[in-house]
Amino acid sequence: MRLGEILERQAGVVSLTQVRACGISPDVAQRRAASGEWTRLHPAVYLVGGHPRTDDARIWAAALWAGAGSVVSGQTAAYCHGLLRRPGAPIEVTVSRARNPRATSGVRVRRRDLPPADVTTLDGLPTTAAPFTALTTAIAIPDGSMLLDRALQRGVTLRDLNAAYARHRGAAGWTAVATLLTGAGQGEFAAERLLVRILRSARITGWELGRPFPPWTVDLAFPAVLLAVEVDGWAWHHQVERFGADRRKQNALIAAGWTVLRFTWHDLHNHPERVCSQIQAALRRAA
Repeated sequence: MRLGEILERQAGVVSLTQVRACGISPDVAQRRAASGEWTRLHPAVYLVGGHPRTDDARIWAAALWAGAGSVVSGQTAAYCHGLLRRPGAPIEVTVSRARNPRATSGVRVRRRDLPPADVTTLDGLPTTAAPFTALTTAIAIPDGSMLLDRALQRGVTLRDLNAAYARHRGAAGWTAVATLLTGAGQGEFAAERLLVRILRSARITGWELGRPFPPWTVDLAFPAVLLAVEVDGWAWHHQVERFGADRRKQNALIAAGWTVLRFTWHDLHNHPERVCSQIQAALRRAA
């Protein structure tokens, strides 16, 4: 491959090994770095002049520095898979446990042996596979359940997520992964259970599950004050027909004088105090 083709694929970044493979002397690379024409990002990794120092350039630089057998991982991999808008800082790469590379600025190294099923390439860039990436990132960031939901909406299957979970059963943080997967699989049922748990913990009474409102049923109602609480599972469960039916029910409730609050599984799991406060405030207003 020619240098220009490498630079186009790798966001303007090249390793010294690749420079040699193109028939260019390492001395040339070093002279260009010394003159400022090339920028040394990591040992033996350069950003060629004229190319901006983008997020993609930082990712490629970290991957090339980490070398063969390494993969981009964590939030950085989530960015590469289109699950996050930014790759985070520092850039994360995973290497085998047998390796212990010397630290370099702007790169976090994790040592972990990954099975082949958890590794892939994206336009030549080695990364962790989407299911494993989604699981590990979901337990590392706030509101990670929403990232996992996004992955399911974009084609990652629940079966693939469960398989990735099983391959690493017992790993650090995997209890939280199990909770997320349960919520993802059970949909509205899991959301209703969370809501009931929140209400009972706050000792809020006067509610009724499955209140008839023909031709529909209110998920949870406070009939004495005409307050309806509707719960949604994960977005990947919802179909256009169901979305429309939920909105028609909500409009009918409002027209009949009900106040309607709507929460998702993510609201209930990630922000139970906020949910509780909103319900209590609605009950005070209705009293």
